Amino acid sequence: MDQKVFDMGEIDIAWCPGCGDYGILTVLKRALAELNIPPENLVMVSGIGQAAKIPHYFRTHFFNGLHGRALPPAVAIKAANPSMTVIAESGDGDMYGEGGNHFIHTIRRNPNITNIVHNNMVYGLTKGQASPTSQLGFKTPVQVAGVFLEPFNPLAVAIALDAGFVARAFIGDADQTKEIFKKAILHKGYSLVDVFQPCVTFNKINTWQWFKEHTYYLEDSFDPHDRIAAFKRTVETDKLPLGIFYIGPDRSTFEENVGIYHDDKRPLFEREPDYARLQNLIYKFRSAG
Repeated sequence: MDQKVFDMGEIDIAWCPGCGDYGILTVLKRALAELNIPPENLVMVSGIGQAAKIPHYFRTHFFNGLHGRALPPAVAIKAANPSMTVIAESGDGDMYGEGGNHFIHTIRRNPNITNIVHNNMVYGLTKGQASPTSQLGFKTPVQVAGVFLEPFNPLAVAIALDAGFVARAFIGDADQTKEIFKKAILHKGYSLVDVFQPCVTFNKINTWQWFKEHTYYLEDSFDPHDRIAAFKRTVETDKLPLGIFYIGPDRSTFEENVGIYHDDKRPLFEREPDYARLQNLIYKFRSAG
């Protein structure tokens, strides 16, 4: 399938020239095209931020929510229509900061969605203050003496919660990132892909060159099914590993566990609501109050 099916045509794009978001937009389109996922079968969900604008530049269904609130609607959309491919994507601030609580509990629920996080280690939309993943010592107009908080480690948290699929990519390596995206989308259950992407305007430390020099790929011999070994790799700091860190054992998904599809496989929008039962439920709660 041609990736151009996702193009919006001649539109204004709000990112700075050189931003890593452009690469993620292109590579994600390539991955979806190679998987033959048509626009009508895809839902993109995002929160607020520069990264969260990606669905605006995708010809497909999308839901753009509140800051830090991309994951709840993504889980609900997948539960309401499991036949859709659902991708929740936003930046490191949106997903790990404002959305940190949702991040944790979405992993626990294990919905069959892909969670792509643009990690540039800074808040770009709000002009350059430190984000949850900013490194120690990073100076900003707000953190004038440098960041003194331990950076949030999303991969370690995800593996500690036994997420089904945990990976990290660098958008400077387009082909490798595309293959990671494809494997994450194909995985049954929750998938996390943390993507390093430079912010060329507000982060002059973690540049394209910095990421190139401070990352390496996990060896071919690395076993992503070894949870302890995977966790150890997530806490390395001298150089940051890239690749697929962890693939957990098969587990039932949130959609399967809620039970609404055991006897009826139709998505919710195809079902007729039982108004009598709904009315009885309303009256029951009214009387209880």
